[in-house]
Amino acid sequence: EIYRITQSEAFSRDLDLRNQIRKSAVSIPSNIAEGDELDTNKQSIRHLYIAKGSLAELTTQLLIAQEIGYLDKQQLSDLLATCEQLSLMLYRIIEYRKNHPSPPPKP
Repeated sequence: EIYRITQSEAFSRDLDLRNQIRKSAVSIPSNIAEGDELDTNKQSIRHLYIAKGSLAELTTQLLIAQEIGYLDKQQLSDLLATCEQLSLMLYRIIEYRKNHPSPPPKP
């Protein structure tokens, strides 16, 4: 959705913001995947927090994009709702991982 929305003409005039929005959006699943591949629950949780940080960055950038006229209110509302859902999912995964540490890897 982020890539589709940032293909608009408004974003084509502001490549820095467009690219930063895209980088933030891609960073979210990338950090989840990276943390999932690490050997420790602690590192996995750390990367989930980094993903939440990227999500907060994306949210801020979307607010800026709407403020300067690149997104309409409905687009922003829909995107922020999705960001809120993702944030809650990440929070729940973090809490679960904190309370249910993974068993040590088998030799």
